[in-house]
Amino acid sequence: MPFRAEHMSHFTTLSGIGVPRPMRNLAIMLMITIVGSIIFMLTVPWVQTAQGVGTVIALDPRDRVQNITALVPGRVERWFVKDAQLVKKGDPIVQIVDNDPMLLDRIRAERRQAEAEIAAAQQAMRVAQLDVNRMGQLYREGLMARRDYELAQIKVADYQAKIAEKQASINGIDIKLNRQAVQIVRAPRDGRVMKILGADNATMVKAGEVLATFAVENSPRVVELYIDGRDVPLVRPGRRVRLEFEGWPAIQFSGWPSVAQGMFDGRVFALDVNASPNGLFRVLVEEAPDRRPWPREPFVRLGAKVRGWVMMDTVKVGFELWRLLNDFPLQFQRPGDNIMDVARGTSEEADEAK
Repeated sequence: MPFRAEHMSHFTTLSGIGVPRPMRNLAIMLMITIVGSIIFMLTVPWVQTAQGVGTVIALDPRDRVQNITALVPGRVERWFVKDAQLVKKGDPIVQIVDNDPMLLDRIRAERRQAEAEIAAAQQAMRVAQLDVNRMGQLYREGLMARRDYELAQIKVADYQAKIAEKQASINGIDIKLNRQAVQIVRAPRDGRVMKILGADNATMVKAGEVLATFAVENSPRVVELYIDGRDVPLVRPGRRVRLEFEGWPAIQFSGWPSVAQGMFDGRVFALDVNASPNGLFRVLVEEAPDRRPWPREPFVRLGAKVRGWVMMDTVKVGFELWRLLNDFPLQFQRPGDNIMDVARGTSEEADEAK
């Protein structure tokens, strides 16, 4: 039997219950919100971005912070500079002397003795060569034994070997002189001595020991960003990058770069083919030639922190949400995130070694 409206008269309590107006309004608002969100995700454009953090570095390795080391062992005799002092290429920085103040004189005397021995050997070889020529003439005339002639030739060869040996010793002496001649360490390029690590002339130093740090000022710079592997397939050289430098006020709106303020533009210069030890990929960003230049020193120095957004393709908001949610596993850890895993792995390696 079909249910009709007049049958409601038999259910007085049910007929007295109605849907509250707030609930009805809430349902309408939810439906409008859902429909509006679907339309928003399907129609509104969104610029895909790969966010990363990094630092400002020098493009040329020679322009990066480098160590000034002792070229020879000895003691510090004199400092020509102070902390934070500007220097030109070739300016002296520090002088190192050997413990023996007469070392150079002794090395030069050793060289002169070797030269004298070479001169004497050459004179003796010339005399021996004359004997060889005379004995050769007598041998061809049958007036000299073959053995005597061969012994004279061997004597000339011995003198030649002795001269070569002394020449090799002179080369070794020259190497010592050249090393001792670089007792004054000079600035490799124009720049600034950042920090002096050495002490006074009572300090002994070894060859290769760090004496000071040196940095080139106003060198060509690039930004080194580290981004997640999820975004690497969409990053390639030439992509635009929005940069926010440390200490520089800025406002960034990811997805709508035209709204951002205080940002600087860059361009992807290179991308590493393998991940760094932290599990992220390194991206090198250079200045965009068609945009305003980056802040110069002292506003942005080498080593300053940078936050960057690599601009990729323009897609719909819904597609970008789908891309991000597809790489959202419930459990994901990079190597080294869990200290217990690291400790467990170290213990297992030790057991295998035993």
